[in-house]
Amino acid sequence: MIATISENPWLMVLVIFVINIIYVSFLTMRTIATLKGYRYTAASFSIMETLVYVIGLGLVLENLDQFQNVIAYALGFGAGILVGLKIEEKLALGYLVVNVITAEKDKDLPTNIRDLGYGVTHGYQYGRDGQRTTMQILTPRKYERKLIATIKELDEKAFIIAYEPKNINGGFWTKGVRRKRLKNYEPENVEEVLEEIYEEKELEDDRDAKKEEI
Repeated sequence: MIATISENPWLMVLVIFVINIIYVSFLTMRTIATLKGYRYTAASFSIMETLVYVIGLGLVLENLDQFQNVIAYALGFGAGILVGLKIEEKLALGYLVVNVITAEKDKDLPTNIRDLGYGVTHGYQYGRDGQRTTMQILTPRKYERKLIATIKELDEKAFIIAYEPKNINGGFWTKGVRRKRLKNYEPENVEEVLEEIYEEKELEDDRDAKKEEI
């Protein structure tokens, strides 16, 4: 098989390109997992990275005497980084904290965000133009765009900053995030979803009141 690949220059270019994509994708994923503190995940990626290196990259490095192979190697390296980042984006490891400052004091917005399943800590502070509602919102990274779109639907003038915490300590952060609710709504339908949540709460309150009467 190796002899067949070596005899066909265009097949060699394709093999070099594909192998380097796979190798660099694992390398990128390992680096990201290491930086985020996912030790066992990083170790798993390093095993796969080494397997690809031993099995395939040796063939690649032995055939870099042709200009087209060097180009294929360089393109595969760049594509591998993009693929690795895309995979990491899909896996969306870890959590994000989103800081939000609303355009005006709003008592309902923190409750609305919390009812959608996010962990929210809020308070009131003063800016140049008066009192504002400030929120710290915890979300799994995979729901970052959904959260930001939801905030914009509820308050298009909100000021939003997102960052990734290195360490999270304490039970509230993880318990405050209800993944089922986060998954089962779309930002453009957030008003309807909130109405349904409030109706469910009213029904529960009515049932609890009837039980107390009995």
